[in-house]
Amino acid sequence: MAQADSVSVFAEGTYEEQIQELVDYVAQTKPESERGTFKESFINALKISVNQKTIDEDEGRKRDLISKVIDALDNLGDGPEREIEGFYNLLFSHLLALNSPDSQELQKNVSKVVTVISQQVTTEQSSLKYRILANLFNIIPRTSPARLSVCKTLLKVAQENDELESLRLTATDVDRWLTEWGVSAEEKSDFLKSIADAFASVGQFETAFAFSISHVRSLPTSASVTPSLELIASALRIPSMFDFNSLLELESVQALGSNELFDLLVIFHKHGLEDFRAWQQKNKLILDEYRLDTLQLERKLRLLLLSEIGFSKIGHDILYDEIASALQIEPHEVEKWVIDAIRAGLLSGKLSQSTQALHVVRASPRSFALEQWEVLERRLLAWKDGLAGIQSVLSATRQSTNAAVVPEQTA
Repeated sequence: MAQADSVSVFAEGTYEEQIQELVDYVAQTKPESERGTFKESFINALKISVNQKTIDEDEGRKRDLISKVIDALDNLGDGPEREIEGFYNLLFSHLLALNSPDSQELQKNVSKVVTVISQQVTTEQSSLKYRILANLFNIIPRTSPARLSVCKTLLKVAQENDELESLRLTATDVDRWLTEWGVSAEEKSDFLKSIADAFASVGQFETAFAFSISHVRSLPTSASVTPSLELIASALRIPSMFDFNSLLELESVQALGSNELFDLLVIFHKHGLEDFRAWQQKNKLILDEYRLDTLQLERKLRLLLLSEIGFSKIGHDILYDEIASALQIEPHEVEKWVIDAIRAGLLSGKLSQSTQALHVVRASPRSFALEQWEVLERRLLAWKDGLAGIQSVLSATRQSTNAAVVPEQTA
């Protein structure tokens, strides 16, 4: 989605001429028998009575006329795309010029316009609808709550056309927008949920998860239990999701302390296969309720365990037998699991069949608490000592080289 704050529109002619242009465009969409009456109503509205202000001086009449044009819209319009887009740009420029960014009148008229645009079902005009809506989004001041209805409609249009990626939405941007718009807590949570549901509906589960976290954060504690449980289940279901730190930091998730699904999350965060299997025996109904597959969960837990072992041995070799024991697999399966962990981005290293060992170059811990900070400190100190040793050798070499140089003697 474009990020500009405004779109400049330069219109020619007087206000009356521009209104007439808008009216003529809308009239084209009406049955021929109604066009004359429709145009006449605007001609009468533009007339000036005795002791009445001119239209240029009467902001109230201007707003009423623009609202009347918007009320008359019942479809996107006909004709070349350039003409249709030009009509809406002219309409938007008048609408924004006559209303303050936070006025109810602006929000009401914007909502009417986007409803008309979203109801246009012609798929050939989807790109035109995107442009018109994006133009409207950008011409509305960035702090105006009227942007919310435009963004909702852009989401709807993109979802209908399976083009959500074209919006380039991020949870960070949307959180910032909602703060700028000053929308209510209920509107905020509803919108975040609609984005998460939209991405989940097209199989983009990682993106949906990011917006689901924002959605849960936006909820009051009393309303967050069910969404928090579904958020945990979603994190466990997503095959590529291995980082649970952001999830465990949520207050609403921490408040679930006595819940069985929360216990499962903790197992994936810091425990092993024995704990998982003991939990599984007691909570088979929970697995069914939240659509969790045991084999997939075991696979994810083994990869996390492998990554954790690797983090403790960065720069060193780990024997296949040690990995097989920790993952409860056969030694001949180790290489397959290591390759899977590398593909998942959890570690990198070199396998050696001759030594039956994995040399770890990089690995990710399951969590980063005091223990991991201590490991990092030890590595940094070792690296510092290594650099000091290299510096000492270089200094000694430099001194010996200087001493070996015989200065030239003058005659």
